[in-house]
Amino acid sequence: MGMTDPIADMLTRIRNASRARHQKVAIPWSRVKENIIKVLIEEGYLRESKKVKASQGAGEELVIQLKFDRENRPVIAGIKRVSRPSRRVYVGAQAVTPIRKGLGINVLSTPRGILVDREAQRANVGGELICSVW
Repeated sequence: MGMTDPIADMLTRIRNASRARHQKVAIPWSRVKENIIKVLIEEGYLRESKKVKASQGAGEELVIQLKFDRENRPVIAGIKRVSRPSRRVYVGAQAVTPIRKGLGINVLSTPRGILVDREAQRANVGGELICSVW
């Protein structure tokens, strides 16, 4: 049986690995997941990612290097899936509310690709609100 929400699975793996202080985590590869991870790397929440051949089974997986501060606390304090398969959440370009008074980000799937809320407002495009990170 297939997975109903692979993006939520990816976010949960990142959340659990960072709370357990793991240096890296492996997730099954998909183009959407890779683009979300690139956005999180550009925003400074993750260190880097690498696409490798899966250790078990067929396909490929992303190995993500997590980021920690000097006291070995995870940079990602919280990560939350907003739009789910059972309840999609769409927002307009100017309707995106800031997370933690601007200290966090919203990740959106727009016609111009996966963007952070600031970039989507600047480009004046709305879309599906994938997740929030702070």
